Amino acid sequence: MAHLSSRRRLALAVPVALSLTASLGFLPATAVAAPTSDVTATATTAGETLSYVVNTRKDRGTIASVKKAIGEAGGTVVTSYDKIGVIYVHSADPSFAAKIRAVRGVQSAGATRTAPFTPAATTDVGAVDRLSADEAARIAEASAEAGLDEPLEADQWDLPAIGADEAAEINPGSEKVTVAVIDTGVDDTHPDLAPNFSPSQSADCSTGVADTSPGAWRPVDDDHYHGTHVAGSIAAARNGVGIAGVAPNVKLSGITVAQPDENQLFFTEAVVCAFVFAADNGVEITNNSYYVDPWEYNCPDDPDQKALLEAVDRAQKYARSKGTLHVASAGNSYNDLDADAILDDGSPNDSTPVTRTIDPHVCLDVPAQLDGVVTVSATGYFNGKSYYSNYGKGVIDVAAPGGDARQIPTDTPSKNGRILSTMPSGGYAWLQGTSMAGPHAAGVAALIKSTHPHATPGALAAMLKAQATKFDCPETYDHNNDGVVDAICVGGPRQNGFYGAGIVDALKAVTK
Repeated sequence: MAHLSSRRRLALAVPVALSLTASLGFLPATAVAAPTSDVTATATTAGETLSYVVNTRKDRGTIASVKKAIGEAGGTVVTSYDKIGVIYVHSADPSFAAKIRAVRGVQSAGATRTAPFTPAATTDVGAVDRLSADEAARIAEASAEAGLDEPLEADQWDLPAIGADEAAEINPGSEKVTVAVIDTGVDDTHPDLAPNFSPSQSADCSTGVADTSPGAWRPVDDDHYHGTHVAGSIAAARNGVGIAGVAPNVKLSGITVAQPDENQLFFTEAVVCAFVFAADNGVEITNNSYYVDPWEYNCPDDPDQKALLEAVDRAQKYARSKGTLHVASAGNSYNDLDADAILDDGSPNDSTPVTRTIDPHVCLDVPAQLDGVVTVSATGYFNGKSYYSNYGKGVIDVAAPGGDARQIPTDTPSKNGRILSTMPSGGYAWLQGTSMAGPHAAGVAALIKSTHPHATPGALAAMLKAQATKFDCPETYDHNNDGVVDAICVGGPRQNGFYGAGIVDALKAVTK
């Protein structure tokens, strides 16, 4: 997406500029403009394949009988997660969902898309301006003068904002802790990511089936930059190259869920695959900087959306039962998720969106609003809520730096207020969004897990909130200074709609 007002979850970040030059010892960057969506709605008729999830009781007999019924109803089982009772199906019969919902043992079933399933093709959507050699040299010089270890650390205002620079001197994190980046893919060849990458815990789940072949987790092209940027904020190594992550010694895994075309949508079957794969491969923490497409909010009174919500919830609960904590970005739609009603005018985003008014207590942003998931809002340089960030008392668990071009720092070389991190092909870029806040919280959670290796997901979440730096609601919130109140924060310093329990604290994570 080209701007933050878009509802597309993959546009939780907006690229600004970048690349580092060979003269500084870095690989050239290939930073790109955010993708745009121009999918045309298509009616589903006989012969056009859709993908479905079918949720059943978990006993062996029921699952076997439902699989048989799927074939009789005109469906083909792609894969089945018997341990959680979720079956992924393709069917060209437009009445498939109605038929299978009537089968004994089926608890819900629905199409994961509103447009026919077709193999995706990659396209080039262009590039943004690169950082000049002079600018890269200036940042490196500022880092050297400040005695910083990484050449671009002088522009990482987000690290001292949460005490991550001091924390790294005490405990940079354990290599026994892995954070999975569930996203568009991670370029593990990047010199800042390669030292900490775990191939054995990585896969491509974009088809709904885990592909663990070598390199399958890498982005299909440099346009799919989002996951690589997220990964750097979590655990870019302190190796004298580029930047540093919040937890620079923990392991990273990449689990690709985005479709490989220019729209980069995250469908239910891919996210279910990712959560189950993470759980079964010893991942301690997942980062989820997206919402599950095609619905920004899934309403359980719609049979399709009910099925999608239930399938993802089963998968994330399964992973939590295996010891995995999930961290999710709150979203960039400026919405109060504790309001009585909000407008959703961007769903479904794989065909023609419709405008609807929904109750965000009932119609949920998935996975951010699922029980047990840590939901993260974004803050800027001056610790104010980022103008684009969703908020809501009782919904936001913690806040973290996500960047805000309207909160401009005076003591960093770029002075742009965004988050600097890694990009595919050895590059770096400044982005802003709750997509950038989530990985900061995930990195702090990884430091807590490193300090308390036996902590359960529930205990990790509790410590993340207890250790957070408390912030009270502002007296008023007018992010563009036009005299109009843009959002109302409800609550006190211990729990409120902008900050939740506070801004995450990396230093406390390694000292408490």
